[in-house]
Amino acid sequence: MSKKIQFIEYPKCSTCQKAKKWLEGQRLEFEDRNIKEEPPTAEELKSWYKASGLPLKKFFNTSGLLYKEMGLKDKLPGMSEEEQIRLLSSDGMLVKRPIVLGEDFVLVGFKETEWNNTMG
Repeated sequence: MSKKIQFIEYPKCSTCQKAKKWLEGQRLEFEDRNIKEEPPTAEELKSWYKASGLPLKKFFNTSGLLYKEMGLKDKLPGMSEEEQIRLLSSDGMLVKRPIVLGEDFVLVGFKETEWNNTMG
């Protein structure tokens, strides 16, 4: 029996809604988590980041209002990984979504081909 997939989303986000439809269309069982109500902890982010193989900046919601208001485009390059992870864990709205966690994968954002190759 395979472990359930964890789907971390912001329900009002249109990309998250598309991703959720895709998961349902694949008949994949998943557990839903609202990133705004239950933001990821620094520990979670650290382990997802390591498991994803992606650069840490890919975890930032660069099109989000908060990201822009805080001027993070200019600030991130000068911050340590530790500082970036702490910042991400301070507000779920800074984190790119959706994030899908499986037993042996972490996907950030919704790219249908990538999702097909990993879970389809």
